[in-house]
Amino acid sequence: MKTKTKTNPDKALRDHLIYLLKGEGAHAQFEDVVEDFPVELRGKKIPNFPHTAWMLLEHLRIAQWDILEFSRNSKHKSPNWPSQYWPKAAPTGDAAWTKSILAFQGDLKAMQALVADPKSDLHAAFPWGDGQTLLREALLLADHNSYHLGQLVMLRRLLGAWKD
Repeated sequence: MKTKTKTNPDKALRDHLIYLLKGEGAHAQFEDVVEDFPVELRGKKIPNFPHTAWMLLEHLRIAQWDILEFSRNSKHKSPNWPSQYWPKAAPTGDAAWTKSILAFQGDLKAMQALVADPKSDLHAAFPWGDGQTLLREALLLADHNSYHLGQLVMLRRLLGAWKD
């Protein structure tokens, strides 16, 4: 006879959040979206689309960093909105693109570690915020990343650079 294992609701919630942050399930994963993005298309602007791939990548990196730092550092000051969240210029080369990707990946892993840590209270309001919790910030980050990764996929399709 099989015995049922009791589920730890806190661990289950943390596991679900990490799954969502990784972009698993129905979402495109970050690595798949940015992998092999043609260098000549990273700064290309197309009609009726507000951003370039570089602008989206940098916005993803900056916003994620801001959410992470807000979640773990009471002294963090967010950049000015919207001017410091959206780059104006195209990447200066492959090194800038790669640096942005690596920073995004590192900050995403840091947020996942924060969520996974049982010492991090998912439900307690941050004393330095106005009601934000780690749970809320993790959901915000997953939602924000998913939205802009979807834009990057659409941009790649419009540029003819997406593998179906």
